[in-house]
Amino acid sequence: MTSVTAADSLDQTADGLDELTMPRSQAGGQPQHLLVTLLGDYWFGQREQLPSAGLVDLLAEFGISAAGARAALGRLAKRHLLEPSKSGRRTFYGLTPMAERVFNEGLSRILSFGAEDGEPWDRTWLVVAFSVPEDQRDLRHSLRSRLRWQGFAPLYDGVWVSPRRDDTAITAIMAEAGVETVTLLRSATLYPAPEGPGHPLSAWNLTELRDTYEEFLEKFAPVLERVRLGQVTASEALVARTELMDTWRRFPTLDPELPSSVLPAGWPRERSREIFMQVYDGLGPLAELRVRQIVATWSPEIAERAKHHTTGIALGRTAG
Repeated sequence: MTSVTAADSLDQTADGLDELTMPRSQAGGQPQHLLVTLLGDYWFGQREQLPSAGLVDLLAEFGISAAGARAALGRLAKRHLLEPSKSGRRTFYGLTPMAERVFNEGLSRILSFGAEDGEPWDRTWLVVAFSVPEDQRDLRHSLRSRLRWQGFAPLYDGVWVSPRRDDTAITAIMAEAGVETVTLLRSATLYPAPEGPGHPLSAWNLTELRDTYEEFLEKFAPVLERVRLGQVTASEALVARTELMDTWRRFPTLDPELPSSVLPAGWPRERSREIFMQVYDGLGPLAELRVRQIVATWSPEIAERAKHHTTGIALGRTAG
C-alpha cells in the first residue's frame, strides 16, 4: 500500500507488494506495513534517508508507540527492506533498492486495479496446475500468495484458475520458484451454471467479496464527502489516505477482476474504485503537507522533497 504502502499492508500486497518480500498484511495498522507504505507513498525515489525520529513521529500519527515504531524499523532493516545509516548519534533509514522495485511493481497494479481495459472477455480461463512437495511449505505459501496477486484462485488442490489472458507472469513465477511440474492451459467453460462445483467461478466466494466492497464503501464514502466539504485536516488526511491505500491494496488479491458478464447485477467494484481514486487524489496535497511538517521537525533541509502520488501514475510514475 510497501511498501506501503501502506504494507497484511502493508498487507502486500502489495500486498507486487507481494508476500514473498513484503511484510504480510494484517488489519489494525501493522507498524512495518505502515512504514513501508508511508515511505513508498511520500518518499519514493529519494536518495536522502529520513531520520529515525521522524519515522517514529510519522507512525505516532497512527497511534503506534515509539517502542513499537523502533522495533518495526529494526525488523524492516533485518528484512533488507530498509537501509540504515548513522550520522553521529542519529540513525537514518531509507527504502532499499529491492523494496523500491517491489513497491514500484505493485503500485501500478494497485492503482490500475478495477479499470476497464476495453477488451471484451473471450470467455476462456487460464488454468495452472502444479505440484510442490508437502515438505516445502514455505514455497507452497509463497506460490499461493503470488498466484492470488495475479488474479488466480484455487479450483482444486494444485489447480488454480483466472480469467486473465497473459500467462507471462505465471511462467516467470514458476521459473523463479524452481517448480518443474507445471501445466498451463487455456480452457473454455463447457456449461453455464456458475453454482456447479468445478465451475471456474466456484473458486471465489462472490458473496464474501461483495461484502468486502460494501464495507469499503461504507467506510470511505463519508470520507469523500468530508474531502469535498474541506473538512479534513492535514493530520487526518495522512491517516485516512494511508488507511485507504492499505485497504484498497488488498483487493487485487481478493478479486481477479472477473468480467462483468459473469458477475451479479450491481457489482460494487466500479463504485469502489471511483471512491478510492477521488479520496486518494483529493487527500494527497494535505497528506503530503503533514509528512513535510513532521520531517521538518528533524531534517528541515529535506522536508520539501516529500511528494505524493496520484492515481494518474497507474501507467507511468508521476508526482502529485
